[in-house]
Amino acid sequence: MNARIGPIARPALAAAIFALAASAGPLDAAGPQAKPGRAVVLEYKMPAGRSLTYQYSQEMTQAMEAQGQAVDSQVSVASAMTFRAKGPKGRDLLVGATIDDMRMTVSTNMTGDMSPDMSEAKGKSFDMVLSPLGAEIDSAGAEAVTYSVAGEAQNVSAYFKAFFPDLLGKPVKVGDTWPSSDKIDQGSAAMKMHVENQYVHTLEGFETVDGLECARISAQVTGTVSGSGSQGGMDMTMSGANKGQTVWFFAVKEGIFVKAVNETTADVAVDLAAAGLTIPVTEKIKTEIKLTGRS
Repeated sequence: MNARIGPIARPALAAAIFALAASAGPLDAAGPQAKPGRAVVLEYKMPAGRSLTYQYSQEMTQAMEAQGQAVDSQVSVASAMTFRAKGPKGRDLLVGATIDDMRMTVSTNMTGDMSPDMSEAKGKSFDMVLSPLGAEIDSAGAEAVTYSVAGEAQNVSAYFKAFFPDLLGKPVKVGDTWPSSDKIDQGSAAMKMHVENQYVHTLEGFETVDGLECARISAQVTGTVSGSGSQGGMDMTMSGANKGQTVWFFAVKEGIFVKAVNETTADVAVDLAAAGLTIPVTEKIKTEIKLTGRS
């Protein structure tokens, strides 16, 4: 799976689905500076001791209608995480991940505030294995870091399974395109969700972000959402499709992921077979990640 835009995992969606069950901008002004004849090889460089801190934010609005009653939900996620390189592990990279902060707010017009207490996640650390091209070979340690939404336990693994964008592994120049995909499983014991995304990437050019010369890459995103579970003894399934665009930046010389912005819209149907109901859901999601510290 090449050039996966991992930061755009969707843990907020699972939180909003629990809310349903319980209730029954612009980037830099200057455009990319194209250098048409220049080919570059993009690869992560994580020498032992390197430390990278990122700020992650996600905003989701969700609108649905059940038996003539409108249910609107808002989910906000804000977190900070630090990745410290521990040296090579075979041909891959061993990285220690620490959750410096993590907060989530969940609210609906039906039930009000349903925000989970995520304080237990703060300060937790675990190891990851990352390939030089950005594939998360092993992020299972994140599954041990849990929190609860509407009484259902979830873990933070969806934030880390595809955090780093995957790279192509061969020289690319302005105008080159390539496909990629990702798969994310998330949810809780009561509700399992599966998200698959496909991307078509384009190297648009090069520009300076926070003093780093970066490759600017855009990606058109299409995907599917599916899931199943139960609440209060009632089984439910969901299915839907999403589309959007991601723009991400990678520091060429330093080998560092610098920034990503994604905006996605989705239409999902939640089926309650026992009640003979199909509830249409419309979502809008914006996710941003930015490098805020490095040493």
